[in-house]
Amino acid sequence: MIIIGSLIVLIILLLIGVTVPLAFGGIMVLLAGLGDFDVTGYLPSGHWKMNSVVLLAIPLFIIAGAIMERGRIADPLVRLAELLVGHIRGGLSIATVLASGIFGSISGSGSATLTCIGGVMMPHLRRAKYPEGLSAALIANASPLGMLIPPSSSHILYAWVAQQSVLKCFLSTLIPGIILITFLCLVNQVQLRKCKDLKLDEKPKDFMFQLKTRSRRAFPALLMPLFILGGIYGGIMTPTEAAGVAVVYAVPVAIYIYRGMTWKSFFGTMLHAGITVGVVMTMIFMVLIVSRFLIFEDIPGIAQDFVYSISENPIVILLMVNLVLILIGMMMDDISGLLLSTPILLPIAQSVGMDPIHFAAVLGVNLGMANVTPPTAPNLYLGARVTNTPVVKMLGPTMIFIIFAWLPTLMLTTFIPQLSLFLPELLLG
Repeated sequence: MIIIGSLIVLIILLLIGVTVPLAFGGIMVLLAGLGDFDVTGYLPSGHWKMNSVVLLAIPLFIIAGAIMERGRIADPLVRLAELLVGHIRGGLSIATVLASGIFGSISGSGSATLTCIGGVMMPHLRRAKYPEGLSAALIANASPLGMLIPPSSSHILYAWVAQQSVLKCFLSTLIPGIILITFLCLVNQVQLRKCKDLKLDEKPKDFMFQLKTRSRRAFPALLMPLFILGGIYGGIMTPTEAAGVAVVYAVPVAIYIYRGMTWKSFFGTMLHAGITVGVVMTMIFMVLIVSRFLIFEDIPGIAQDFVYSISENPIVILLMVNLVLILIGMMMDDISGLLLSTPILLPIAQSVGMDPIHFAAVLGVNLGMANVTPPTAPNLYLGARVTNTPVVKMLGPTMIFIIFAWLPTLMLTTFIPQLSLFLPELLLG
């Protein structure tokens, strides 16, 4: 009854708008008030658990993403994508998805991707007479690509919690990310079929010259993921070191090459990033304490017994795991959802033969989809603010993207393990 009561309190706090760290803190206050649990015993476990070099990559990637967001590093990427596909019907939408994937591979953050790409692309889409609600929904649905295209902060956390290789977790979501890009573009093209007044960019006569010019302009931005991923997979740097290199590289690129930031605004950017880091690390600390409590109370074992009491069919079990992940993601952010669901659901997935690296990909797609799935849908509401579009206009297209792009990607990732395991096995053995 204590466990059920705690979960009910957590859900109520989240639904009424209490922030995630305070909501999880509320559970600990409830347990302390009941007097049957020594809550102070869980606090040191959270401290020692966070005393890890791997976790340093999280604030470093947040800082790098903030610098890239305010340094206008997305602009040349968008202009290059526009040149390549802007003259095709629906090409600006395709450029939006491609730019989100590229920028996501640099920042590793869905919110940074949404803010940068949305702020740059939405005015272009409006001028080209693209439907406002559809365009804003596409930008919001493409933003979680920052969680799927490596490097990804969420997969660093998963690897740390599940004791897996960070590099393998990075690679596990690359092919699902490419599949999602394909589905988003196809579904968007189908939704645009009734729009007769789209304005297409004319293919410039000096196309090759423009391609050379824009590619050269975008080269410093494109070089960043090559530095990061090449250094990691080449064995030159750890993910934490690569995150530090990303910060050091992003500063001169943002200030001296793209001139989107000055040294004066740099300190404001660091202040903003510092606040975000503080919120994220506090949230991680609180969720770790609660997850520790759940493990001590054998909630993973209870959950596994409950699932097997319903069905022993592996397909049914995996569908139930996905359903729980979707529900968790709908109520909280991706980091909290990951930290809470991994110790509970990973043993269940492994019991039916799922590899932990495969589960990393399933978890990534689930939590990415949850970011745009009501009622919580943080990326959907952030997208409405960034694009200045009412959420009501975005809901219909978003549900179509979820049903015909996100869910097929999730099912393929869940039931075709090689989509997630091929690259890790090929490159890392």
